[in-house]
Amino acid sequence: MSKYLATGIASAGVSAAVANFFWGKSSTETNAQQANGANTASKNLPTTITGGGTLVSPGGVNPSEFFKYGFPGPVHDLKTHQEYISCYDRQKRNPYYVVEHITPESLKNSGNVDRKKSVFKEDEQIPLAFRAQLRDYFRSGYDRGHQAPAANAKFSQEAMNETFLLTNISPQVGDGFNRDYWAHLEYFCRQQVANFPSVRLVTGPLYLPKKCADGKWRVEYEMIGNPPNIAVPTHFFKLVVGEKPNGDLSVAAFVLPNGVIDNKTSLTEFEVPVEALERSSGLTFLQNVPQGKKKQLCKEVKCEITVREFDNATKTLPPKKDVLLLPPPK
Repeated sequence: MSKYLATGIASAGVSAAVANFFWGKSSTETNAQQANGANTASKNLPTTITGGGTLVSPGGVNPSEFFKYGFPGPVHDLKTHQEYISCYDRQKRNPYYVVEHITPESLKNSGNVDRKKSVFKEDEQIPLAFRAQLRDYFRSGYDRGHQAPAANAKFSQEAMNETFLLTNISPQVGDGFNRDYWAHLEYFCRQQVANFPSVRLVTGPLYLPKKCADGKWRVEYEMIGNPPNIAVPTHFFKLVVGEKPNGDLSVAAFVLPNGVIDNKTSLTEFEVPVEALERSSGLTFLQNVPQGKKKQLCKEVKCEITVREFDNATKTLPPKKDVLLLPPPK
């Protein structure tokens, strides 16, 4: 890990005091998450049953009886689309994560796919009480940032349209991030189909701690909407997995702050161990793959962004600062 990365991570809220939490070895134990959390949880409730089939416990206590009124959650809204699978966080009204699969063929434009035909839409499959709405982003000061980018879904207009559902969207800083460095990272991922016949991506928001003036560590993030109900992530992650014909995987994990990033900043400054991403996100990755089959992507390919100017407008970003590479959330 580079000194620059260590400095950036520290400013984002990861110190030596919590290093074991973020940088320790990941647990080998994992629980498979099911889309229908209610049914799964109710089947695994701890109970004691007598020979007559009656639930008993000391003192006649039976807390599991509450669930006959309905299981409170959490409910993970897992939905499969043409280009990606989304898992939605009802509390923060952001994706938990999205999973993508890109190939040289999938990135080709079918000839009649046009981003201008796509519009942002609320996901009506999410109950209204937990749904991110278009009005929540109005004058928020943040872009509606794709987690699975539209440019990865050029193989059909429907696939591209699905990337504009708000269950695939998070509030992102616009100039300097969503329209710049984050877009360059997305392009880097697409470039990997030249190195691997199949590339899989996992992308999502993070809410990392920062050290406050009183010396204590807290997780703080802005809320947007009226009433405020959509969380503004402090950071975003992207896991890149290149699949080789022999079954080996080339893996890299990146964590970027949701703020202005100078295009001159090396992409490797944002690379973190997969174990660190697991601990900060609460997710587990590639746990079914033998360790010997996982290689470091950035040792096999050059991990760097290609700066492309969008909309023919040259953007001038502020110079890089020593300790604010990973700035704290607003």
